[in-house]
Amino acid sequence: MKKLKNTDYVELYAKKLKNDNSLFKQQKMLIESQLKASSSVFRNMFAEDNFKEKARAYLRNIGLLQK
Repeated sequence: MKKLKNTDYVELYAKKLKNDNSLFKQQKMLIESQLKASSSVFRNMFAEDNFKEKARAYLRNIGLLQK
């Protein structure tokens, strides 16, 4: 059996997704669940005043935002 590259998996998934719409629903549910979880984590971490300011400072410290 031929070893698949990452791009092969993406292409295979895209073909499966084209033929089976239920996969799209599953993917959408997963993404929405991750967004909810992330929102909850950030709300709990920065529940005090200045939420945006504190969240941006945190994201800068971990390298996800430029200074």
